[in-house]
Amino acid sequence: MNYKIWEILKELKENYQWVDLTHSFGEDTPKFQGFQPMSYQVVFEFDTAPVKVQEFKLVGRYGTHVDAPAHAVEYGRYLHEIDVKEFVYPLCVIDVHSQVQQNVDYFLSVQDILVFEERYGRIPEEAFVAMRSDWSKRWPSQEKFYSIDEDGQYHYPGWDIAALKFLVEQRKIGAIGHETPDTDPPTKKDQILYAAEVYLLKTNRIQFELMANLDQVSPVGSIIFCTFPKAKNATGFPARCFAICPR
Repeated sequence: MNYKIWEILKELKENYQWVDLTHSFGEDTPKFQGFQPMSYQVVFEFDTAPVKVQEFKLVGRYGTHVDAPAHAVEYGRYLHEIDVKEFVYPLCVIDVHSQVQQNVDYFLSVQDILVFEERYGRIPEEAFVAMRSDWSKRWPSQEKFYSIDEDGQYHYPGWDIAALKFLVEQRKIGAIGHETPDTDPPTKKDQILYAAEVYLLKTNRIQFELMANLDQVSPVGSIIFCTFPKAKNATGFPARCFAICPR
């Protein structure tokens, strides 16, 4: 048997690079201070059963995860309502890691998008736009990841809400992702209470947080797959994201 779609898959596996964009998570995973660490217990073990079974307990927004519109919208879509076509997108990675090295509170701006487009071309409709900050390299240190100062202020980069509005309204993107715990930089006072995150989710889009290995993906030319369980009435859940990239 020979089918075109099978040949496409063979070509992708043999001639393209596959990059895992997901952190492994466990009890030591960096997390918001209001969350409990993941825990699990063994329900069946090999000394008493032919199989091993574990029971896990963790908050939905744990490790690399997806946020559904219902996370910020009372009547928004839950994860089980997300169409599987929304699991795959053309990928554009905007690299601001150099700026973040100079300023941990940096926010990706409209100007960063325009500079990206000047170099690589216009961001296509329905693209997944990822912000590369290299913040994921601080994983799994809770102290380095949240970077809390002596006054209790969190410090990490994020998106300017104007940049997200530009991407949504002018470029008609499909989804976004980032390496940090939140969409909004915590020191950006005009975006308190997660203004950018709420804005994006209110547009009926999904987003992915705590991504990894964006430094291994080309700025353009890749495809991203973001998968997650079909958890009923869930506003968020750990996700598995990966990119297929030209070598």
